[in-house]
Amino acid sequence: MTTAVVAVGGNAILKRGQLPTMDNQLQNLRSISKHIAAMVSGGYNISLSHGNGPQVGDILLQNEAAKYEVPPMPLDVCVAQSQGMIGYLFQQALTEELETIRCQRTVLCMLTRVIVDPGDEAFSRPSKPIGPYYTAAEAEQMELSTGCVMREDRARGGWCRVVPSPRPVEIVEAAPISRLICSGRDLVIAAGGGGIPVVRQDGRLVGVEAVVDKDLASACLAKGMKVDLLIMLTDVDGVYLEHGSPRERLLGEITADEAERYLREGHFYAGSMGPKVEAAIAFVRAGGRKAIITRPELLHTALSSKAGTQIVNR
Repeated sequence: MTTAVVAVGGNAILKRGQLPTMDNQLQNLRSISKHIAAMVSGGYNISLSHGNGPQVGDILLQNEAAKYEVPPMPLDVCVAQSQGMIGYLFQQALTEELETIRCQRTVLCMLTRVIVDPGDEAFSRPSKPIGPYYTAAEAEQMELSTGCVMREDRARGGWCRVVPSPRPVEIVEAAPISRLICSGRDLVIAAGGGGIPVVRQDGRLVGVEAVVDKDLASACLAKGMKVDLLIMLTDVDGVYLEHGSPRERLLGEITADEAERYLREGHFYAGSMGPKVEAAIAFVRAGGRKAIITRPELLHTALSSKAGTQIVNR
């Protein structure tokens, strides 16, 4: 069977403008799960990952709102919370869909740690957007009241909290995840929210204040597991040049070298499509067969190379 890591964006689980209720997120995951289940029934062994940008930001807001009543948790623990919450909802939605199509697979959710370099310059340069978007005045008030770092995201038309986002070095649980999916009986939700960031310190693993990009972590997981495909599901058909302009052009099949050239030329925003393209390049250059970037509704067609952006190493 073909093996794959499928990454689902946090903004697909909680769409912009939606209230962050359980029902809204579960409904979005049910829609996504229909396409994932069809892929599984078509003969794929997969591990799923997911983003957590909106969700972990909300968890931090809850921390701040209740800090005089309940001691706030550090960011690595908040990432773990988001893994459990989203993983459970995804597990419920996907299990329901698999049962509907009479596909006998068990959906597991694994809390997953990702090793990062404590010397990564990202710790001194916060860049990963999390949580809701604010006006400039609201962002200024957030910085004054909480001490967090806010940055304008012109692509999304607002200001957002940013946190350190070091590069993933290794997925701690990659080997057991690989064994589970290769059994042909289990689907594993892993590396949620980019994984819980940890560093090696005095012979043990210690959590750090950061959120790892889920696409880069998914590529790290895919490389560690030696799967065939890396698929990144987002809210657009694929990768565009000059996106949003009258001259925008959807890229079909491109090589890793072409993708890298477009990346260097600044065609992709660092907070949106940039990490996806970078993850795709890293995966195929490490021996992966293909990386696909598309929306969930086009997944079936993209698997036949007839939709989305397909990045290969030739």
